[in-house]
Amino acid sequence: MSAQDAATEIIDEFSFFDDWADRYQHLIDQGRRLGPIRDEWRSETHKLKGCQSTVYFGASLDEGGLVQFSAESDAAIVQGLIALLLRVYSGRTPQDILATDASFLAEIGLDKHLSATRKNGMASMLDAIKMSAHGYAA
Repeated sequence: MSAQDAATEIIDEFSFFDDWADRYQHLIDQGRRLGPIRDEWRSETHKLKGCQSTVYFGASLDEGGLVQFSAESDAAIVQGLIALLLRVYSGRTPQDILATDASFLAEIGLDKHLSATRKNGMASMLDAIKMSAHGYAA
């Protein structure tokens, strides 16, 4: 499955929900299923700037040339956003990550239903993902 396929799958999932209370609950459920971040990445050097809540983020390149991301937050909705981003971008080649934009987030309506601080945090996370992919692509 490509990153774009994962994004399309997320769009399809969210289209089943008619109201935003159900969408938020689905988002929170996604975050609850996310595994914990590596202990060595739960440090000040891996803390993302620009997020109102605490978000730790790490990336590594596996033996197969795929970028593996791990992240966690102390806020349930942010943890859900992280889960969506990792579903799309983690376990992909740097080229696939760089070629896949985050328009799926707007397509499911998150651009209209997140606070400004959460949008900033999501942008910080996307920047970290793309910068990591750039670094591994070089």
